[in-house]
Amino acid sequence: MKNSFGWMGLTMAVAAAVSIGSLRAQQGAPLTQEQKDQRVQTEKELQSVAIIERKVMVPMRDGVRLATDIYRPKNSGGPVPIIWVRTPYNFNYWDVRNGLPADMRAALMAVKRGYAYVVQNERGHFFSEGNYDILGAPRTDGTDMLDWLKSQSWTNGKVGTTGCSSTAEYQMGIAALGHPAYAAMNIQSFGAGVGRVGPYYEQGNWYRGGAVQMLFITWLAGEQNQVRPMFPANTSQEDLIRASRLFDLAQQAPPVDWSKALWHLPEQDILKAVDAPHGIYADAMPVPTGGRMIQRTPNDPAWYKGGLYHDDMPLNLPGLWFMTWYDVSMGPNLELYNHVRKTATGGIGDEQWVIIAPVGHCAYTRATEDTVVGERSMGDARLDYQEITYSFFDRFLKGEKSAKIDSMPKVTYFTMGINKWQTSETWPPAGAQTMTMYLSSAGRANSLTGDGTLVTTAPAADKPDSFTYDPMNPVPSYGGNVCCTGTAVQAGAFDQRKMEARNDILVYTSEAFREGTELSGPIVPTLYVSSDARDTDFTVKVIDVYPDGRAYNLDESIQRLRYRDGYDKPLAWMEAGKVYKVTLQPLNTSNYFEAGHQLRIEISSSNFPRFDRNLNTGGNNYDEEKGVVAHNAVHHSKQYPSQVVVTVVKK
Repeated sequence: MKNSFGWMGLTMAVAAAVSIGSLRAQQGAPLTQEQKDQRVQTEKELQSVAIIERKVMVPMRDGVRLATDIYRPKNSGGPVPIIWVRTPYNFNYWDVRNGLPADMRAALMAVKRGYAYVVQNERGHFFSEGNYDILGAPRTDGTDMLDWLKSQSWTNGKVGTTGCSSTAEYQMGIAALGHPAYAAMNIQSFGAGVGRVGPYYEQGNWYRGGAVQMLFITWLAGEQNQVRPMFPANTSQEDLIRASRLFDLAQQAPPVDWSKALWHLPEQDILKAVDAPHGIYADAMPVPTGGRMIQRTPNDPAWYKGGLYHDDMPLNLPGLWFMTWYDVSMGPNLELYNHVRKTATGGIGDEQWVIIAPVGHCAYTRATEDTVVGERSMGDARLDYQEITYSFFDRFLKGEKSAKIDSMPKVTYFTMGINKWQTSETWPPAGAQTMTMYLSSAGRANSLTGDGTLVTTAPAADKPDSFTYDPMNPVPSYGGNVCCTGTAVQAGAFDQRKMEARNDILVYTSEAFREGTELSGPIVPTLYVSSDARDTDFTVKVIDVYPDGRAYNLDESIQRLRYRDGYDKPLAWMEAGKVYKVTLQPLNTSNYFEAGHQLRIEISSSNFPRFDRNLNTGGNNYDEEKGVVAHNAVHHSKQYPSQVVVTVVKK
């Protein structure tokens, strides 16, 4: 089937989509009159201060054209720098469903600050031509666009980028190409752009410890639209603008209850089962990196062909990095930030600033005077991101001395528990020291009523804690550091006690802290484990326990045992009864434990659907419909010193 229609086919196909979209808008929460008035006023003001060019089709080297809108200041008095935003998401200037202008405040702010604002869709999305591959591959689209931007008569030749999530993740891969026009990047919640860095082989948040992070299954259901209506190549710009007031080419698929849909087996057929479009998740597609992402291993060569950034690439670009404690990828994000500070040349390592907020994915500006993330209050977590961002751009795109960005410490981080912003010149913060806590029990650490403890010395004798892991009855995800899972998982901190009633969760709790203690930095669990299965998983969750018993999750991870020796090593199968050492990739947090609080570690073999279930067979997992029950154990003694190493900051 061709993915291009004539005008008649396009009109018929999209008219139905618009009708469905209009119905949904009526069923959902409507815009308030104040919001409608604000949009109309913003568009009116934008028209008065900006030269506007919409639906400019910018050609790439292979002839594919990417839809681009340009807003630049009137009466600028000379060339201006550019803020370039590339996105897979809908930036159409007209809100077709509500019949009024879209929210154009970002463009208006940039223009009023003396910048051209250029927003563009990746290949295969909305009005942009071509087939979609994740992270906007090929990376040469970035080079081609920077060449085009630099050649415009109205620019000073300097380009900066900004955006959150999939409007940020392409930035590192393009920065690694070293284009002279690319002058600064502001990347926010950007984990899905990080491939391999340091000990992390997440390949853009696809994996954690070798287990699939299921968020991308839900996300791709709305993004891998390879067969879609498109306009003929000779359609004029005027006609494209006119058409964009009638339809925006957005998908209008029926809603999916992902809390149920993600249970489908085999895993490779989840999108097929919900009648999602074919694409790179499980189908062979004509895209640069190849399809069938679900079949790749963590070190598959396909991960190194697309838009991901890997730590063998140069990255010499000033950076303003935004991260959040309850996002999906804090470990790789912090690892990459430190990597750039160490490896960037020409003094650029000192031109990196990071802000770490106590919120969920891309929720920076939604912080309030009383910010609640899940069930836990973070207090006043607001920050003036707009002023910080434009101070950064003024410094590197206009060449202005900027007191705000130049006077900021390199690391600004929010410490939960005391609920305040703190600063440091490094991460972890200055004065950080490691502290080791050992797992201990009399062999009955199962559930909150068990006898598991965290102690300062490894126990003498091994009294392993055993539990049964049934992949058909996995431990449900409850809160956590996650995004994009629809109705399946809500991100944030939640009281874990109801989860800890399960016997397949091992619970280890320290004594109460005698004085307030700040944990800011990596948390590294090392476990000694055994199983009667050929392959299985072990999960870890780190928790702050309040004196009244509330137990709030801080971070979580998983390790698939077949990859315990490394992701670039042969698969390592388990032998029944044999004890294996496994060190998980570092978890991360900044949390203050008030006197009387306790540190808790939960261990199990599933956290679903945050991570996919290991079916315990030693097979491919993605193409299997039936699993086997595993009988797993955690060992702890001087011979098997299962432990967690935390980072303590003493002021």
